[in-house]
Amino acid sequence: MIKLNVNGKAVNVDVAPDTPLLWALRDTLQLTGTKYGCGQAMCGACTVHLDGEPTRSCVLPVSAAVGRRITTIEAVDSGKVGHAVQEAWRKLDVVQCGYCQSGQIMSAVALLSHNRKPSDADIDAAMSGNLCRCATYVRIRAAIHEAAKTLA
Repeated sequence: MIKLNVNGKAVNVDVAPDTPLLWALRDTLQLTGTKYGCGQAMCGACTVHLDGEPTRSCVLPVSAAVGRRITTIEAVDSGKVGHAVQEAWRKLDVVQCGYCQSGQIMSAVALLSHNRKPSDADIDAAMSGNLCRCATYVRIRAAIHEAAKTLA
């Protein structure tokens, strides 16, 4: 049994230590907001926060998350920044198919947690590891700027 701190709660998962964190979250804990995209940490669909930093959960062994704070999309709205980002996403109708959006939101929240006035270059750098097949990048950037305005 492996003990994790997920969304502020201590949980036990009965998985092998080398199991990717993504599968412990989705299959064992039923937190299905975090998505499987590529399995190679290249698309960003599986992004969660590990001690506040965006992390690709598809390649991170669950054993590497022990003793660290894991936050998934299911809990990100509880914070001021997460709420602002999700409200901006809704206001600007960012989502098209929606598959990549939990990873996009997690990366945007991490950016705005460290930089409340990001430039376009800051946004592009922070979001560069998140792919959107529907190409809503212009709306994503606009939503991040919108969230930043509400946080100012």
